[in-house]
Amino acid sequence: MIRWIVTDLDGTLVGRDLAMVPASRQALRRFRSAGGEVVIATGRTERSARRYYDELDLDGATILYNGARTVNLATGEVLRARHLPADAWKALLDLFGALPEGVHPVVFCGGEALAVHDVAGLRDYARRDGIALRDPGGWAALPPGEITKCMLIGDPFPAPDIPGTITVRSEATYLEVLPEGASKGGALRELAAARGVPLEEIAAVGDNPNDIDMITTAGLGVAVGDGHPEVRKAADVVVGACSEGAVAEVVELALAAI
Repeated sequence: MIRWIVTDLDGTLVGRDLAMVPASRQALRRFRSAGGEVVIATGRTERSARRYYDELDLDGATILYNGARTVNLATGEVLRARHLPADAWKALLDLFGALPEGVHPVVFCGGEALAVHDVAGLRDYARRDGIALRDPGGWAALPPGEITKCMLIGDPFPAPDIPGTITVRSEATYLEVLPEGASKGGALRELAAARGVPLEEIAAVGDNPNDIDMITTAGLGVAVGDGHPEVRKAADVVVGACSEGAVAEVVELALAAI
């Protein structure tokens, strides 16, 4: 029996046009009508994820910032929050001065996305996520211990080894530095335990390496057919491409198990 479907957004439920794939949207609504629950799990912020949450008429928890925060977007209640340790933030500040040319940071603090550079790559990121980037007037102005995550956007380069953090790639050019213990899978385990839902009764679907922990946590782990090879290798089932209604296929699997 599958009681929950947990779905990534970009490249899974949401296509390159930033719109939810119609077949997948309709299927998730059908799953909810049959008594199932849908949980979004994304690297996006509250503001960026809200349009998709509302489009599905959801009223429960959403896993955000790749697992650093879990929030009920209907009520604003924060169910789980992780922050980068102050020492890790100091190490990141040192790293910012030595980043390769063309790589720029975006930092998330207090519900805002912050950047000190105005470059095309960051503008494209903000447009895609439907958010505004604010210049804090210098990184030193931010309060240590209150940073949710840092993204390093640009050409791929080796992930930094900073104590108290983990790194994931949510896109080929997005390297995310998260608080240790923050992951979609970790957030899912805590949410399921709090709600009394066995992991075996959860299906999770994603397309990029930041989804691997989530799909291996769920009882049914599903990879999008045009997703990253590592995700397809880790999954129990591989469905079609995002644009072909990958999530709709997950719904059919889940409804068959009800």
